[in-house]
Amino acid sequence: MQVKKKKQAIRSVLLSYAGISDEELTISIYNEFIVTLTNAYAKEEILPQPNAIALFSALKDRNVLAVLNTGYDRGTASSILEKLGWVEGVDFDALVTASDVERNRPDPDMIEFAMKRFQITDASRVVKVGDSIIDIQEGQNAGCGLSIGITTGAHTVEQLQSANPDRIIDNLIDLLPAID
Repeated sequence: MQVKKKKQAIRSVLLSYAGISDEELTISIYNEFIVTLTNAYAKEEILPQPNAIALFSALKDRNVLAVLNTGYDRGTASSILEKLGWVEGVDFDALVTASDVERNRPDPDMIEFAMKRFQITDASRVVKVGDSIIDIQEGQNAGCGLSIGITTGAHTVEQLQSANPDRIIDNLIDLLPAID
């Protein structure tokens, strides 16, 4: 889970840079990180990606499921969606978070979880879109029909290209020609 990865990162930094191996300190730092993150999302304006709702609507018109997945825990992800005013089952079909699975990206667990939920047995019928190298790798590791990078977030075009995605798009609505 993402929680494990973040805690492991904190452990590694403490050990590598301060020579400290203290699980209580690791947990304390992690808990403070979650509080800070939650407060930041509560105070800061959160804007949706351009054309996200238009894409969701177009996918619904095509009888294509829209499942969101994130390395955040369910509480954090739900608070972001609430702030955006997006409702699961209305605006999009489902949310899968790091809290729902044992392993996080680039492992395929979140995609496989979503497939199981919707009784999809053929991963080649799944399209993964993400803004990071590990998103692309997640789709590849799950055997998705398309693993697409999008330039609206974490990584540059060059960084996304290093993961060998099937495509790179600049806007969510650019996904529609790829699935039509």
